[in-house]
Amino acid sequence: MSARHPATLRLSLEEFSRHGGLAGPHKDGWGVAWYEDGDVRLVKEREPASDSACVRFLQDHPFSTRCAVSHIRRATQGAHALRNCQPFARELGGTMHVFAHNGDLDRGALRSRLPLGCERPVGESDSEHAFCALLARLRPVWSRDIGTPPLDERLDALAAFAGELRALGPANFLYADGDALFAHGHARMQAGGHIAPPGLHWLERRCAGPGGSFDAAGLAITADAAQQRVALFASVPLTAEAGWRPLAAGELIAARGGTIAGRRQAAPGRVCAARTPEAHCSR
Repeated sequence: MSARHPATLRLSLEEFSRHGGLAGPHKDGWGVAWYEDGDVRLVKEREPASDSACVRFLQDHPFSTRCAVSHIRRATQGAHALRNCQPFARELGGTMHVFAHNGDLDRGALRSRLPLGCERPVGESDSEHAFCALLARLRPVWSRDIGTPPLDERLDALAAFAGELRALGPANFLYADGDALFAHGHARMQAGGHIAPPGLHWLERRCAGPGGSFDAAGLAITADAAQQRVALFASVPLTAEAGWRPLAAGELIAARGGTIAGRRQAAPGRVCAARTPEAHCSR
């Protein structure tokens, strides 16, 4: 979520999981990160959300933020351990960066094609390696003493990185840098059991004023101020309303203050379909 003003979020991750048809396999941990006072609060566990006292605490004590990222894990790579649960959070350039990935990347190719810099993964997942490699790419952008780099420069760096990641397997990810929330759509497991686009959906909403709300399966957002605007990103639409739009394969969107601030789109013929023995990039 990206919002113009702080919004109060109440999460029920188990219900959220069921809404997406993911309750069965996605039992290997969960996490949620939100920005507050220039820092990030990160709560995650390796236990299923349905058995979590932390989830119940968040339901009873909802938090308020302008940007939040949550993730429910299905362990495809890495041990069933806290260190492999997402989102991941790291400091770079004096700000906190948050990352969550949905997909399964070729680990051997990932190591050889996306080398690490100063950052090193704590766990064994392909997702954390990708995050560390992304931070290595972004370090030159954030190392100058200019504060937050221009949005277009960050978008260009992220789009180039996403193009390389797509060649290694499904590469849907959410990334936040304290100023903007970036969403990259690719491909994911669909209801028919095949991997195909879309991998993410998005929705822009306006709340009527203080007390205005957005309610979906597993998520409730209450506006804390008038003229609230909210941009939501999710693997599948959270409601039946017509406003949900799929991200095209290779599309990268930047949301700032609840509105779309920029985007990049992969060139035609440059999108890898999925990580399968037959997967390839066409030109």
